[in-house]
Amino acid sequence: MSSSFLPSTSFATQRRTSQKLGNPKTAGPLDPCITPAPNPRPIFQFLAFGLIISLALLQLLPATHFRDPFDPFRNWAPLHSNPSSPLREFRDARNGDGGGDDGMVHVVSWMDCLDLRALAVLANSTLSSSSHPDLVFFHFFIPGGNEDKVSFYKLKVLFPHSNLEIHGQEQVKEIMRTVFSGGQYAEPSYEEIVPFIIPTVHNFLRKFIYVSANVIMKARVEELIGVDLNNYAIATAEDCSQRLKNYVNLDVLDAIQRSASKAWVSETSYAKDSCLPDFSVLVINARKLEKDFVEIVLWWSKALNLRERTNKKNLAVALALYNSYLKLSSSWLVKDFSLSQVKNSMIIHYDGPKTSCKESINGTASEYSHGNVWTRYLPSTSDRILGS
Repeated sequence: MSSSFLPSTSFATQRRTSQKLGNPKTAGPLDPCITPAPNPRPIFQFLAFGLIISLALLQLLPATHFRDPFDPFRNWAPLHSNPSSPLREFRDARNGDGGGDDGMVHVVSWMDCLDLRALAVLANSTLSSSSHPDLVFFHFFIPGGNEDKVSFYKLKVLFPHSNLEIHGQEQVKEIMRTVFSGGQYAEPSYEEIVPFIIPTVHNFLRKFIYVSANVIMKARVEELIGVDLNNYAIATAEDCSQRLKNYVNLDVLDAIQRSASKAWVSETSYAKDSCLPDFSVLVINARKLEKDFVEIVLWWSKALNLRERTNKKNLAVALALYNSYLKLSSSWLVKDFSLSQVKNSMIIHYDGPKTSCKESINGTASEYSHGNVWTRYLPSTSDRILGS
């Protein structure tokens, strides 16, 4: 009987294969045509060894720079840099009073009526004067607010790398209308009161610098963040060209001081020669701001019967702040733009053409003559972009 399976043949083949694998042939001599690998030259070995030694010695040198952990951009800073540098001041301000949690210098400005030219001059002068423009964050409150995309994009074209946001005004104005309704109180200008209402609407603004939209900033704005406010919520410069005695009857004020038992009334007599605070530049720590600040303003407005006064200067805010703010150096006072002032001032009034505006609460608007300082911060090409 035939079969396709041949076991004897298969086993024999396996045995022969095993024998071949178990007795490999001895390798013969190398082919003389194969060139052996070249030996490295001694000079290259010496150079490589020297390079390794040099790199090792570099590790022994003292460090010269470091990455500041409080700088959100982790820039390299000299190890022995000035301890009062803006970044270190900013860090101290953060740790000392809870401001600037995100590592940015928040600059807030309010504009009663839209004037992109003035906003651009403010932004460019602030950025060009700053040592750390990448840390400056603008918050512009304009009538159109978030819906005014055209204004936002025009500003971003001029300042493409800037941190800039546009905010609406309606929420703040609604609070103003509610608070000052009824006709019992003299209404302050927006610029006098909105810096203290804005943080109640926008809680993310914990510590910020309020700057009038009608100024040219020649100082390093980040230096204000380094100011130690101690227990104060507000810091501002004083304008001694305006004194308390020029706007209020001191006898009336003394009578209020003696009879009123409110916590916000001074325990001592009010100094008649007291300089009034300048509201053009303010440092505000919203966490320490009095929760009833607006109520204090209303109380003073009613106590002094300011509504019946013909003088447009509203003292209610100034008296609400009496002895309750840190006095900044006079160098932070906004000066006129005369030739003598321009050279020596850190902040000057905007001297460019202004858009006429009647939107302020008391119906007034400051007007300045035209100068040429503003043109340094707004080239003609940029001016055309804003006007298009």
